[in-house]
Amino acid sequence: MSGTVVVLLGPPGSGKGTQAKRLVEVLGTPHVSSGDLFRHHLSQETELGLMAHSYMEDGELVPDDVTVEMVVERISRPDCEDGVLLDGFPRTLNQAEALKKALANRGHQVTVVPLIQVSDDEVLRRLTARRVCEACGAVYNLVFNPPQEEGVCDVCGGDLYQREDDDPETVNHRLYTYYKETSPLIGYYFAQDLLVEIDGEQSFKAVSEDLLRAIGEAAKES
Repeated sequence: MSGTVVVLLGPPGSGKGTQAKRLVEVLGTPHVSSGDLFRHHLSQETELGLMAHSYMEDGELVPDDVTVEMVVERISRPDCEDGVLLDGFPRTLNQAEALKKALANRGHQVTVVPLIQVSDDEVLRRLTARRVCEACGAVYNLVFNPPQEEGVCDVCGGDLYQREDDDPETVNHRLYTYYKETSPLIGYYFAQDLLVEIDGEQSFKAVSEDLLRAIGEAAKES
């Protein structure tokens, strides 16, 4: 791997996933999401997938070394040679150290860690406004892209509902989990002068531009 290694951080509701898709379109680098990797390995019943499944069946967290092995194997493939955007990984300090070691073994390192900052109130406003069509699964947001008719899907006319994980109590718990997991990572990357804070309450376009600028500047310096 000779290109830019980006670790994208941000709370739920920050638009991180959508921004990641936009970034990889512009940068031309793979978007590696730990969640997608888990789903792939489980569906393909790979050795790593079966190992992860055995822990999940017992209600245990998948050990860091299994997650790390999945990610390291993925970013070692030829399509990541010119760089990679990591999303959802690392989640813990152990994973961050393992990533650093794996990259160092190949003579590389994390280039930049953009942190999309969004206030708790804004996260709550965004996530509790999400609605999903019962019939076709189309997703709306009452703040950003509301349906033409309240409670009715524009696509198929189905009823819209609020998922359980979008109610205020659940959103607050998700925020708590995010802070518990990510705060140490923020400090870890800040201490290495890799962290760049991005105002996530701007327009989508402005956030994209700030992210691309931060990545471009870091790539020049690395």
